[in-house]
Amino acid sequence: MVSAKAARGRSTLGDLRQSGAMKLLFPRPDGAALQVIAINTAGGLTGGDAFTLTACAEEGAALSLTTQAAERAYRAQPGEVASVRNTITAKPGATLHWLPQETILYEGCALRRSLSVDLADDASLLLVEPLVFGRAAMGEALRHVNFRDTNRVSRAGRPLYLDAMTLRGDVTAHLAAPHVAAGAGALATLIYVAPDAEARLAPLRAQLPKSGGASLIGPDLLAARILAPDSFDLRQSLVPILRELSGDTLPRSWMT
Repeated sequence: MVSAKAARGRSTLGDLRQSGAMKLLFPRPDGAALQVIAINTAGGLTGGDAFTLTACAEEGAALSLTTQAAERAYRAQPGEVASVRNTITAKPGATLHWLPQETILYEGCALRRSLSVDLADDASLLLVEPLVFGRAAMGEALRHVNFRDTNRVSRAGRPLYLDAMTLRGDVTAHLAAPHVAAGAGALATLIYVAPDAEARLAPLRAQLPKSGGASLIGPDLLAARILAPDSFDLRQSLVPILRELSGDTLPRSWMT
């Protein structure tokens, strides 16, 4: 569990409790936000693993969460599933950036992942979830995968955005269909909640590749999705967009 609190014009650590293989690091302040880097010291996820992260941006605070590197979902033993649950809250006047690096699905992986975000009425959010389907450089095909992913965003307890994905079996063949992903090897979902969301729509669309799209779901809610051949091409599209939407405060771990 980690929280950020506002103090003297900056955001500082409010509370911290951690155990197991999930560790949190706090680099030197680079701006007004408290930056948190999550590290899975186990080196990846496999069947039977269970990770939980709870975070809170207190009133008026700015909290940015990212990961040190890409997360890897490895092959699981039959009947075993890895679980990842992330729960984040942004109190009144808070700013929250959820910016994990890619999750890479390996052949034979089994993973249940959920993200739940609850925003106060005037809190703002920048969220990205990049996903990579196998190791393209190694010619890996995902023929036996069990993956379920759920992203929920609510405002003061009221549903604002819900996105759920289930991939089972031969994912490579499924993604090859023209009406699904036309053979894409990577995917990113992006959510932006702020008063200037409508003004951000046209500039965002101008930055997207042909395989991306963005929609204004509400006056202050912007959603986008990008497909790419691999993780390299996905980053080529994502990094400029995230730098723009984050006010040029994208964590340094994204630049390595």
